[in-house]
Amino acid sequence: MLELNSEYRKLMRFLFAGLLLTVFCSATLFAQGLDSEDMEKVNAVVAKALQKLGGEKYKGVSTLSSSGKLSILEGNKISSFQSFVDIIVYPDKERTDFAERGSRTVQVNTGNTGWIYDELFENFGAQTEKQLENFKRGRRAHYDFLLRGNWREEAKATYEGRRVASLGKRNDVVRLTFEDEFWVEYEFSDNGLPSKTVYPSVNSDGVEIKEENRYAQFILRGGILFPFIVDHFTDGKHSYRVNYVKVQFNRPVKDSIFVKPSSPKKIKKLKVK
Repeated sequence: MLELNSEYRKLMRFLFAGLLLTVFCSATLFAQGLDSEDMEKVNAVVAKALQKLGGEKYKGVSTLSSSGKLSILEGNKISSFQSFVDIIVYPDKERTDFAERGSRTVQVNTGNTGWIYDELFENFGAQTEKQLENFKRGRRAHYDFLLRGNWREEAKATYEGRRVASLGKRNDVVRLTFEDEFWVEYEFSDNGLPSKTVYPSVNSDGVEIKEENRYAQFILRGGILFPFIVDHFTDGKHSYRVNYVKVQFNRPVKDSIFVKPSSPKKIKKLKVK
C-alpha cells in the first residue's frame, strides 16, 4: 500500500478526533444576530434534528466510548489502516488511542490544552498550537456543535435555504460564521438526520480548499441514533473513512486516563478499552 507522509497522517488523526468530541456536549440553542424569521427557521431545523437523533436521551449523554477503524485514503486506495478507541467525558475531555502495525499513538485533549504520544515518531509532550487549532476546527465541523449551541458566544447563525442533495431531494442548510471568519455549513435531510458539513481550510500552498464530512449508516444505540460511517472529502476527493464498530453511552470513565504520565513507559502499560 501507499505510505502517507507523517504530517498528513497526523493531521487526519487530529481532524478525526476533533469530530468525535462534539457528538454530545450539553447546551441549549441561542440564535445570535438573526431576524425573527431566520431565527424561526434555524430553530426549526435544530429542533427537528434533535428529536430525530433521540430527544432527551441525546441531550442526556455524559460520556461516549467508541471503537472502530480509521482508513486514510490516497488516490482512492487505502494508504493507512488504523484501529482506534475513543473515550469522551463531556464537556471537554477526550482521549483517542490509535494502533497501526503495532505502533501506538495517544492523543488527549482537555479544554484548550492537550498532549500526545506518538510511538512511531518518538514524540511525547504537549500538543503544538497547530495541533490544538486542528482539533478545534474538527470540533466546530461536527453537526453537534450547531445542535448543542456551543457556538453561541463565538458565531452567528443564518439559514441558507434548501440545497440539492440527490435526485428529487434537498437538504436544509444552516451556516455558522465565527468571529475569526471561519465558517461551517451544516446540512440536514427532510427527516431531520444530519447529512453533511462543509467548511474551508488552507492547504500547504496557502490555497483555500473545501472540506466535507458526510454521515451515514445511523444505528440506534440506547435510544440514540449514531452515524457508524463518517466519510471525509477534501476538494471532492475521498481522504478518509471512519467505521465505528462499538458505541456505548454514559459508561463510567476514570479521570486518570486523561492525565499526562511522567514517561512513555507508563503509557505503554495503560491501554483504554
